[in-house]
Amino acid sequence: MSLLHIDNLSIQFGGLKALANFNFDLDKGDLFGLIGPNGAGKTTAFNAVTGLYPPSSGRVFLGGRPIGGLRPFRINRRGIARTFQNIRIFGGLSVLENVLTGFNQSVRHGFWGTIVRSPRHQREDNHHEQEAFDLLQTFGLADRWDELACNLPYGQQRRLEIARALATQPVVLLLDEPAAGMNPQEKSQLADLIRFIRDTFGIGIWLIEHDMRLVMSICQRITVLDHGETIAIGAPAEIQSNPTVIEAYLGEPVS
Repeated sequence: MSLLHIDNLSIQFGGLKALANFNFDLDKGDLFGLIGPNGAGKTTAFNAVTGLYPPSSGRVFLGGRPIGGLRPFRINRRGIARTFQNIRIFGGLSVLENVLTGFNQSVRHGFWGTIVRSPRHQREDNHHEQEAFDLLQTFGLADRWDELACNLPYGQQRRLEIARALATQPVVLLLDEPAAGMNPQEKSQLADLIRFIRDTFGIGIWLIEHDMRLVMSICQRITVLDHGETIAIGAPAEIQSNPTVIEAYLGEPVS
């Protein structure tokens, strides 16, 4: 079984089936894409995998262990982290503090250790602070560590959100439209950053993105959804020339 394995996953809201019999596999070192028109079910798939939506049917496994139906924080502790379409940073906290929140799930010193500021507590805090600085250095944010996160430019807020996700030490990273709102230069830098994360951190990355140039340039394989149904799976070149995919995007058959 692959690192992340999804078996016939369906999500239904009343009479609407938002995702139907979805199957997917992701391994360490993979960089796969998930695309489709608006309302195709892409974010629904992410929400189901990360515990925001309970599966109506089907199963989700991480490292061979079932995670379907677990609460989001437990799924994160198992090793899945994500970002969102709309940036969800803590604007009133500093850049460093945002990243430090990602280490909360790995804290070991407990309530009383925090109250009395035990040596173990202090060592752990120092260790996490150094790791947070290292992440900020990697993401080009170290010189802004003490600024409020809300004051960062949009592209840097995106980087901060990814850095915070990596602070949870995931084995699988889900990126939901990370290039949204970015200019062409920022998108090019983002493509390099995503490849770097995959290679440096040795994790599997699953990407939702509407920018086809970005998707086609970095993804090894792509799954295409339309109205909750999988209509194509393949390498970028295969997807680009697939008439069913083209019809889904253009709304009419290719002659």
